Amino acid sequence: MKGRTTISCFDASFSVGQKGILRYAARPLGCPVPPGAGEKSLLEAWGMIHRHLLHICLPVTLLGFVILGWVFYTRIGAHQAYLEQARLAAEDAAQIRAQSVRFAERRVLAGATFAQALGRLGVEPGVAADVAEAAQSVYNLRGFRTGNRLAVGRSVDGELRVVRYQIDPDRMLWVRPQGKGFRAEIQRIPSETVVVPVAGQLRDSLYNAVIEAGESPELAVRLAEIFAWDLDFYTDPRRGDRFRLLVEKKRYATGETGAYGKIYAAEYDNDGRTYQAVLFRDPSGRPAYYGADGKSLEKALLRSPLKFSAPITSRFSRSRFHPVLKTRRPHLGIDYGAPTGTPVQAIGSGSVVFAGRKGGAGNMVHLRHTNGYETMYMHLSQILVHSGHRVEQGQRIGLVGATGLATGPHLDFRILQHGSYRNFEALNLPPAMPVAKKDWAEFAGLRDSWLVKLSEAGSIRAQATPSERSPASSQ
Repeated sequence: MKGRTTISCFDASFSVGQKGILRYAARPLGCPVPPGAGEKSLLEAWGMIHRHLLHICLPVTLLGFVILGWVFYTRIGAHQAYLEQARLAAEDAAQIRAQSVRFAERRVLAGATFAQALGRLGVEPGVAADVAEAAQSVYNLRGFRTGNRLAVGRSVDGELRVVRYQIDPDRMLWVRPQGKGFRAEIQRIPSETVVVPVAGQLRDSLYNAVIEAGESPELAVRLAEIFAWDLDFYTDPRRGDRFRLLVEKKRYATGETGAYGKIYAAEYDNDGRTYQAVLFRDPSGRPAYYGADGKSLEKALLRSPLKFSAPITSRFSRSRFHPVLKTRRPHLGIDYGAPTGTPVQAIGSGSVVFAGRKGGAGNMVHLRHTNGYETMYMHLSQILVHSGHRVEQGQRIGLVGATGLATGPHLDFRILQHGSYRNFEALNLPPAMPVAKKDWAEFAGLRDSWLVKLSEAGSIRAQATPSERSPASSQ
């Protein structure tokens, strides 16, 4: 433009001093500076800086307020949630303390009363008396038995909450506080019955083999009773003999096992000869065991007069040297060496002809059975029957002793058939009735079913695991 020319002839710079004072310096570039131009440029620059700062700080400030508000909101919510969780935890803890029961359990000692047994578990005498009174209302405490389990349950704070007494495997007595006293009730212990296979091999005795198989000695007795008419388990078993069976077993919700039930099928391999038994019923409807051919395992007479193991010390002989008389004479019986007090059983049902002391025989029991058989049991330490009484097969009639002409405790057992003495070891015992013809089809079906399951039971060690529910009894 003619007459006026605007020229920028300086270099400006800003700096901040130690006290935060903004300084502005302009260095001339050799151009003429119009009056007032430097001051004007400084103000314009200052305004521009303020505008930029405002544009930057305002959003940052707003964002800061937003973040701060969110943080406060979150912390307030978290604190409220924490308080709620703490409240719920306190309620849960209170509920647990109220419901939690800690049990102390002991077995009942001989001669202890119910109240005394509670005292041993820390129950005060007055409280124990009140508990016993409540228990007596539902259960006769005269049945309080030595060895049974008694337990006292207390809260975390030690307050008495419950008393528990196991009456038998199937029933439990419970006594709980109610109002100012106690309330008692008897409850059934939940259980189920299963059929389990058990198998084992003899190393020394059936008794020990059954225990090694993880079962109770009761099962050994039951198995021996099944085959008692064919085997004398005191003299016949051999090392390596094998057995297997299918038996009912009750199992409780507590995890404990109860008594054995029926044995549906059993097998015993004695030195290479196999004996089998299947549970069915005899013509009168009584449970009985039969072989696979339908013949009854039961005989009119048992194979041994002793319930427990005893070796034969002297056999049937027409000429034996008598250890007391020191002469040779007939020994028309079998001597079983057994400790004094060993139970003696009747080998068959019948009537007592004589029970008392008789010369060299000492204390003797003489029985008469069916089919012309008679049996004698000599040298007894105690007689448990009387003349004229009726006895049943397997009934305890006396105890082993050494009365009469005897060098030590033993049983001299003799058997007569139609008045003549017979060698019991070589005697063929009379059988019972076989399966009736009208029942054969039913028996054959059960026999095949059980023997198949028995063959799967194993043959060396117990397989004590549930196989199936117990079927409806055929008895």
